Amino acid sequence: MTAVVAKENKVDGQRPPLQGVIIRDAVEADLPAIVGIYNAAIRGRISTARLEEVSVDQRLPWFHEHSPESYPLWVAEIDGQIAGWLSFHPFIRRQAYRGTAEISIYVHEKFRRAGLGRALLEEASARAPNLKINALVGCVFGHNASSLRLFERMGFERWGFLPRIADVDEVERDLVMVGLHVSVQA
Repeated sequence: MTAVVAKENKVDGQRPPLQGVIIRDAVEADLPAIVGIYNAAIRGRISTARLEEVSVDQRLPWFHEHSPESYPLWVAEIDGQIAGWLSFHPFIRRQAYRGTAEISIYVHEKFRRAGLGRALLEEASARAPNLKINALVGCVFGHNASSLRLFERMGFERWGFLPRIADVDEVERDLVMVGLHVSVQA
């Protein structure tokens, strides 16, 4: 799967407009960039509950759990650089939930607030039915206002609220579950 995003998005004057983004299936050679973006998010303490950085070797099994046909892992590439990524994974590994996928989006700090997260989320929403996914779920820390706004702008609704469920550096954090129903192709 490869998609090219050619449109420009409005920005706040601090970031260049989003142009020429290639969204494609990740390959193993992308894993160091994926891990680098993820480790930056871990250090930021706003978008993942993982508290210790990971190595490429530690993420290899996770990488191999993804498949372009069912639970893909996509990278967004700009001028040959991995600028962000999106992964699908089972929401709950019981058969009744097989049409629901949890998605995770991470964007390199250099490309934030330029529409890359939106482009990835648009692609996920559009392609989910072809993956036989009828619902997308995101789990977002309550203090991650920018991610919550992104999901809301993309039509996701708040489906759940788990107060003070996470302990991040001795600070209790809420978890907000957002979701979107998509139409599955027959």
